Amino acid sequence: MNVSDAVAIARKGPPKPSDLLSRIPGNAAPHQMSDPFDIGEALTALSLSGDPVTVYSGIQDPILVRIESVDAELPHFVLDFTGSDMPVTHHATFVSAIGGNAKLQFELESDWESLPGQPHLVPASFPEHCLVLNRRSARRVETPVGANYSASFGLSGRQYELPLYDFSQGGVGMRATPEQCFGLHVGKKLIGVRLELGPALVVTADLEVRLMRPFRTFLLGEQVQIGCSFVNISMQFQQTLERFLTNGRTERRAATV
Repeated sequence: MNVSDAVAIARKGPPKPSDLLSRIPGNAAPHQMSDPFDIGEALTALSLSGDPVTVYSGIQDPILVRIESVDAELPHFVLDFTGSDMPVTHHATFVSAIGGNAKLQFELESDWESLPGQPHLVPASFPEHCLVLNRRSARRVETPVGANYSASFGLSGRQYELPLYDFSQGGVGMRATPEQCFGLHVGKKLIGVRLELGPALVVTADLEVRLMRPFRTFLLGEQVQIGCSFVNISMQFQQTLERFLTNGRTERRAATV
């Protein structure tokens, strides 16, 4: 099944009431995402997955939409209101789940004017910023620039060596080009992966691919985010990684003082 087929299946029929999401609560501690490239990547992920987005507008009941397409260069995107009413106020709040582990929320001001001949499609400009509430049980740590953080493993007679962009007690995130992803898919088990976490720690672990998301950067071009969780790790491994994460955070805090 190709990407377009998968998206078409995901988009069949209007979103269901069970897809409604609540706003990020006022007592939560989300971080703010303001980089237009990061915002474009998040919106593109929602467009590719076909996941529904909840819209709050005044006293109107929450409505559900999808993101039809994204043009990161303009930058704007198109909302699909199929099966839903338009917002009754100029200001609306949009809430979605993204990546299976975070909640994304942003505000838009618009007249909600549809495209000619397509009354269910409404263009919109990128929001200036988004709130992101991470729901992972283990906080991830981004790998420092210039240090060697990598994952090496063999699969079907092919050797892989991919850079890590973050890691936690629950798993690791890798980055690759589309060509380097050949043979990888969600649910794939990676056995005996050698993880090089800087100069201080090298460990071997089994991983399961839980997320594959395409994105684009100006420096690296087309890339794929590969999120993996640890599988059947021992208590000793967990304790080793916990000590490493704790000491690493302490050292990074000390370096910034």
